[in-house]
Amino acid sequence: MADNDWMVHKFGGSSLADADCFRRVGDILLAEEGDRQAVVVSAMAKMTDTLLSLVAGAEKSADAIGPGLQVLADRYRAAAQALLTEPSLGPVLAAFDADLSDAHDVLHAISLVRAAADRSRDLIAGFGELWSSRLLAAYLGERCRQAGDARQVRWVDARQVIVIEHGELGPAVQWAECRQRASRLLGDLQHGIAIITGYIASETSGLYTTLGRNGSDHSAAIIAALLDARRITIWTDVDGVMSADPGRVPEAAIIPELSYSEAMELAYFGAKVLHPQTMAPAVRHSIPVYIRNTFNAPAPGSRIGPPAQVHSDHIKGVTSIDDVALVNLEGAGMIGVPGTADRLFSALRHADISVILISQASSEHSICFAVPSRHALRVADVVRDAFALELQQGQVHSVDVKTDCSIIAVVGDGMAGLPGIAARFLGTLGNAGINVRAIAQGSSERNISAVIDKRDVTRALRAAHSGFYLSSKTISIGLVGPGNVGGTLLGQMAEQAEQLRREFGLDLRVRAIATSSRMFLAERAVDLRDWRAVLQDEAMEPLDWERFRRHIQPDHIPHAAVVDCSASQEVANRYIDWLRTGIHVVTPNKKAHSGTLAAYDELFAECRRHNTHFLYETTVGAALPVIGTLRDLKRTGDEVISIEGILSGTLAYLFNVFDGTRPFSAIVREAREKGYTEPDPRDDLSGMDFARKLIILGREIGLRLEMKDLQVETLVPSGMTGLGVDAFLDGLARHDAAMLERLETARRGGRVLRYVGRLTHKGEATVRLEAVPADHPFAHMNLTDNIIRYETRRYSANPLVVQGPGAGPAVTAAGVFADILRLASYLGPVR
Repeated sequence: MADNDWMVHKFGGSSLADADCFRRVGDILLAEEGDRQAVVVSAMAKMTDTLLSLVAGAEKSADAIGPGLQVLADRYRAAAQALLTEPSLGPVLAAFDADLSDAHDVLHAISLVRAAADRSRDLIAGFGELWSSRLLAAYLGERCRQAGDARQVRWVDARQVIVIEHGELGPAVQWAECRQRASRLLGDLQHGIAIITGYIASETSGLYTTLGRNGSDHSAAIIAALLDARRITIWTDVDGVMSADPGRVPEAAIIPELSYSEAMELAYFGAKVLHPQTMAPAVRHSIPVYIRNTFNAPAPGSRIGPPAQVHSDHIKGVTSIDDVALVNLEGAGMIGVPGTADRLFSALRHADISVILISQASSEHSICFAVPSRHALRVADVVRDAFALELQQGQVHSVDVKTDCSIIAVVGDGMAGLPGIAARFLGTLGNAGINVRAIAQGSSERNISAVIDKRDVTRALRAAHSGFYLSSKTISIGLVGPGNVGGTLLGQMAEQAEQLRREFGLDLRVRAIATSSRMFLAERAVDLRDWRAVLQDEAMEPLDWERFRRHIQPDHIPHAAVVDCSASQEVANRYIDWLRTGIHVVTPNKKAHSGTLAAYDELFAECRRHNTHFLYETTVGAALPVIGTLRDLKRTGDEVISIEGILSGTLAYLFNVFDGTRPFSAIVREAREKGYTEPDPRDDLSGMDFARKLIILGREIGLRLEMKDLQVETLVPSGMTGLGVDAFLDGLARHDAAMLERLETARRGGRVLRYVGRLTHKGEATVRLEAVPADHPFAHMNLTDNIIRYETRRYSANPLVVQGPGAGPAVTAAGVFADILRLASYLGPVR
């Protein structure tokens, strides 16, 4: 049929579930442009399953046949009576009653012999398409007559058109016979709609058969090829082909356009597209296939057609197959021996075991392949039987079967010839903490597949999906310590969230907030615009660190991080366990990596062992690039001779403001109220906080420093360490006179007071209150500035200076935020 003006539509069972659905389908078809439409329909939703369940029931007993058919009859009659009036209704119900009588006879015969032949099963299963197609044809005909529409509506039984022979590769269409029949039944339809049964066909012998499950899609493609149609539209209940399973990857999006090959690859690996066999007639005749939503008809859907010359997207989708067993045949006797693979796969073929994936190293020492899990028990016996002699002689060492696996695959024509795709795919999985057991890639380069543990598949899908920019890269975050710094950080993240998602494809998802005693666990994410209300909510519950950890590390999110904005040693002690379980840590808390060397070494050993990241730039100098600069100096081969500076914004503020006009204790209280001090100011005044910073810097340049190696002068008066914070602040006033005396002594010598830390490459380290000359750089600073001078082999005559605000919630939070973004870049490229 050469006019090429046919438009083929196929409606699935969900599109024809009830009378309202039939009306919706009618609206779509009558609104479509084009003189000639061929409409292939499936059975009403669940109808085929119900019919087959009646067959299964009849094999056991005849008791359920009558009631089961009555349920079907009630449902069908209700839909017909809602859609049709006389004289259309009578013929439809008469044909239905005749079919129902035939179905009853066949089912009764099955019950007598307690077994259903394949032909009987096919006959019963095919009634659903006959019933739905007759009903739709009658309904459209009635609407056309009522509207004065001149289009003819014709019902066509596909068994009179599609002739097949079943073979090993599935049904083989007898094209020459089919074309003659199609021309005879449809050639004269110049302005109308042909309603055609899906799923069912005839054999060359004339006996009725089916095209198998999902056969209606195949019917549509065959009809389109026979009619030389311009296009095929598959109407279903989704808006198009998705870039991933939206049940596992909520960020999955519609793929607007993909090639036949891409669609077949995605379909093979479980994506709800079309069965690869279904597309064969469309591919052969270059007929584009559109996937559209019956329930959202205006949506453009997805177009499947010939490959584009220019590929704008390297990867079109990420998909997976679950319930896979991985089999490994290994032995030195296999190396260089021809026919080993042939023997293996011939044995599997004769055992009717389908192989999903094959991977073999060039050494030929082993062959690895994947099969459906249902074959896991049998496949080992089949392989051992095939290589029994080699196993006995030691030429084959082992046959191992690993169950509970899944296959994840990335698909896209644009991968071909493009370096780095495999590296990105495997690197993305590695960064998500996912072990790859086997990989495979065909020479077409449009598919890379990896076998992983089944428990990791959701995380792997999300990681790969975001890793190739198909969705935002998601990091699940648990924030500890929503105080001055933590609260400010949440505010900054709220302000930037939309821009990060839109411009950089980054979704920083805060899913948990913990205080010192309570926690809030959000189902999806904390609303950062109103996070303070969360802390007053009844949903706050007692703090349970294990539940907190599990919540921020769900299987479906590839990356997890704890952001610790507390100053708690207890929280710092948990870092190692978090890192060990694959959770990254970002923190301004100095306690963990300024403690004992044993703990420090273990912390970084766990990072290396588990490929996790510990980011702590803000532990020294808030948002200033103090640690990063020092690390760059060392990595580029410079030698650090000494470090000196004022590393506490708190103490810088105190001694910049302390001029003798106000008591020192009043200035300390003011600094705490402004958020310039730690929650307990003694952490600053004791010099311990400062000393920890010096230890951190010393360890960055390779010094094995501990607290005992530093000479630290404390500014906390004797006897005041055991008091509560308020009592301490009240009692500090008794020591104002002594501090004033030190200030006046410094002034008399033309100096100013500054709390300074010094460190040499030999490990000499001091932290103390000094009187520095009035013209010294440390004497001229803004209120809360930090200033650090690096004297190195390169920066000797003129030391490298880093200076800027080193305290305050805003700058510290900004530094932590920058570390979170740095973590995101470590976990893979962002847009």
